[in-house]
Amino acid sequence: MDTKEKINRKVSVAPMMDCTDRHDRFFLRLMSKNVMLYTEMVATKSAIHGDRNKILSFSPEEKPLALQVGGSNKRELAEVAKIAEDIGYDEININLGCPSKKVQKNKFGACLMKEPDLVAECINSMVNSCKIPVTAKTRIGFDQTENFDYLHNFISKMNSAGCNTIILHARKAILSGLSPKQNLNIPKLNYQMVYDIKNKNPNLEIIINGGISKIEEINNHLKKCDGVMIGRSIYQNPYSLVEIEKEIFKTKNNPTREQVVEKLLDYLKKEVNLGTKVNHIMRHTVGLYHGQVGSKDWKRYLSDNMMARDSDFQKTKHIMTIVQNNEKANQANS
Repeated sequence: MDTKEKINRKVSVAPMMDCTDRHDRFFLRLMSKNVMLYTEMVATKSAIHGDRNKILSFSPEEKPLALQVGGSNKRELAEVAKIAEDIGYDEININLGCPSKKVQKNKFGACLMKEPDLVAECINSMVNSCKIPVTAKTRIGFDQTENFDYLHNFISKMNSAGCNTIILHARKAILSGLSPKQNLNIPKLNYQMVYDIKNKNPNLEIIINGGISKIEEINNHLKKCDGVMIGRSIYQNPYSLVEIEKEIFKTKNNPTREQVVEKLLDYLKKEVNLGTKVNHIMRHTVGLYHGQVGSKDWKRYLSDNMMARDSDFQKTKHIMTIVQNNEKANQANS
């Protein structure tokens, strides 16, 4: 069985800068064993010349895991694809959707939608350098271009180059005049364009992304596409992964929030002993009690204590008091 067959992309968590680092991924994996996880975007030069242990390392518990890379130099991308395979990533994904000025300046992200032939060359080089799947995450268009034929031709060239899985953010990218944050909201969602691409390309794995948060929405999209990728709503409400496990993957015996924190504190203790700062881990847990009784207490406690001296690890044990009080209050109100 090849690697591609082993990867279940029915539901995945989007790569998000300053969010999906290794600590966040470990935390998310405590709530879901089945979703596919992606790293933050890593520039090719950082992956090749930077501190690989710091930039590319991950815990075995995070798998299945994909490395997302940004770049447009085919030799560098090929080298990073091989590095990803050697380190143990299950997939390498090229970023063709980020609209930020900095990313454009370095010639990667959404601006590459203007250069489909270059993208195809890059993907072909990556495919020829490794045995793990090479996938692409892109938008449905850019600036004034939101055209089915253009997108279909772009995807066809990527497929011919060896890419069989395309993640489509169902918004176009505005390359000037909007911030990356505005690009997540202002361009209108066009799910039908993604559905049409899947209909036209039944042999491709098409993953839909953008504005998806509810189980009902996931199920509806899965009727038209091969998978759903979720971003901000998971970061804001990470425990919603448990609902996804129950309803989408039919998993039983899912952990309570208290059990999640107990396991995370074991990880925290180990990481702090290695020199990791407490807030680098616990900042990802702010939304754990999203919508629950006591969520404000949880957030307040984290805000007041995340910057504690790292040597004072035992202080973080008080988090459990908040957790237990929240659990009791939630049970009393259920």
